[in-house]
Amino acid sequence: MVHPRIARARLDSLLRQFPIVTLLGLRQVGKSTFARWALPGFDAFDLEDPSTLLRLETDGQLILEQSRRIIIDEAQRLPALFPLLRSHIDRHPSHKVVLLGSASPKLIRDISESLAGRTGFLELGGISILEDDLERLWIKGAFPRLHWSRPRAAPQDWLPAFLRTCLEQDIPQLGFRMSSLKMTRLLSMLAHSQGSISDLSQLGGSLGIDYHSVSHILDIFEGTFLVRRLAPYHANLGKRLVKSPKLYVRDTGILHHLLGIPFRKTALLSHPKAGASFETFCIEQIVDLARLEDPAAEAYFFRTQTGVEADLLLKLRGELIPIEIKLSLGAPGVRSLERVMGYLGLKRGFIVIMNGGLAEVRRGIWAGSLGGVVARLFRTARRDDTRSL
Repeated sequence: MVHPRIARARLDSLLRQFPIVTLLGLRQVGKSTFARWALPGFDAFDLEDPSTLLRLETDGQLILEQSRRIIIDEAQRLPALFPLLRSHIDRHPSHKVVLLGSASPKLIRDISESLAGRTGFLELGGISILEDDLERLWIKGAFPRLHWSRPRAAPQDWLPAFLRTCLEQDIPQLGFRMSSLKMTRLLSMLAHSQGSISDLSQLGGSLGIDYHSVSHILDIFEGTFLVRRLAPYHANLGKRLVKSPKLYVRDTGILHHLLGIPFRKTALLSHPKAGASFETFCIEQIVDLARLEDPAAEAYFFRTQTGVEADLLLKLRGELIPIEIKLSLGAPGVRSLERVMGYLGLKRGFIVIMNGGLAEVRRGIWAGSLGGVVARLFRTARRDDTRSL
């Protein structure tokens, strides 16, 4: 059974605007299934199949000429294809091509350089809370294989195998020759400091490598959608602001595997990293939904040197919206958010907690479940049945 995805509306919009759409996202996040479901009349070519890869290498021009609508899966495996696509689309502007990839344009520069002005980009995140149960997604992670496959994969078995494939096969195939052991150790260290301000020198010292090597590996993790670097928001406030980004392992299933947390709610809630895990899950869900509704949406965090902070500062449709994320509602979170709103001159803010609907706890400050906050922020959510935790 194929499950509908809310990203379809954004894909359809991009296909009306561009001859080529590049659909990106973490490996196994469901790009291929989504594209085939959303685009049933397209001819699909999977470059993970050696015979298909060879066909496009040798007869790429002929294949492109034979079909007006094409999906090319794992497109990063054949960079030589991009200049060919550029000339083909320039000759046939009514043709449509959808490229699927597991690496960002920053890692595979050929896409942005060869197809500049001809392609729109869409990042497909994991399963949204508008598409499945919030609690299951938080605990097990948002990979479709863990929720929608038959038979359903067990996270304790599937996630370790997934990470080995990413680190030992996928990243080397992108041309990066790195020790999978060091990458695994760094990813584990990031999990144990989840959501902390980055200190690359300290991370490098623990691994026996320098600052620049750590930064390079983080670039790869970010470019393959394993890690999020959440940038600090800079404003001319006359106050000292934190300037280093925060680092997150993006999928909470991967995070829980790296931390050794059993995939049960009771085990997660009793773990010291439960709060960091919940913060990660909420940030990913909110940012993914924001970028589907507003391609120009941006995500930051805000923190002064004196500790006034907002976990997420979302720029949505031109408005800055501060969001605090807590497992339970407490006065310190409300006071801190009020101060952030005062510093930045903002009229509304949100506190995401684990339970409850949504209520105004102070003037302009709304607190409630992730489902409630999402329903308030996004038009898409108001058209869907958002599942509360």
